[in-house]
Amino acid sequence: MNNSTVYDCSVLELSQHHTPRRGNLTVVENGITVPFNVRRVFYLYDVPGGHGRGGHAHRLQSQLIVAASGSFSVTLDDGKVKRTFLLNHPYQGLLVVPGIWNTLEDFSSGAVCMVLASDLYDENDYIRSYEEFLSLKPHPVIPQDDDEEDDDE
Repeated sequence: MNNSTVYDCSVLELSQHHTPRRGNLTVVENGITVPFNVRRVFYLYDVPGGHGRGGHAHRLQSQLIVAASGSFSVTLDDGKVKRTFLLNHPYQGLLVVPGIWNTLEDFSSGAVCMVLASDLYDENDYIRSYEEFLSLKPHPVIPQDDDEEDDDE
């Protein structure tokens, strides 16, 4: 698992095309709109009130999370810092890089969460235990202060 942080994740603006009589169209293109080739698309809907989704990290997979309808919040956690994003526009997507714990909550009634993933489903790519997730993150090296004097002197 890489040394990614929540600051490697960001909201991407997706292209919008609007025609007053025909509505809106948003386009996602491999390697252009998203920085990876989409190999799988899935969506979450009818999430019961008060329940969440996610609660895992990926070892290698990148994802673009889109609120295709309604709204929900996504909390990203790199083991040190947490950031929460409110997704509520179908022309915005949250890019989540590998090595980030994510939780989706606060689904509005009728919300649809569409996820574009860089890889096909592979259970071995999932980290479902937060303790395991933390154990896989690099530990910071605390520098020793060379200026400290010995007590023996």
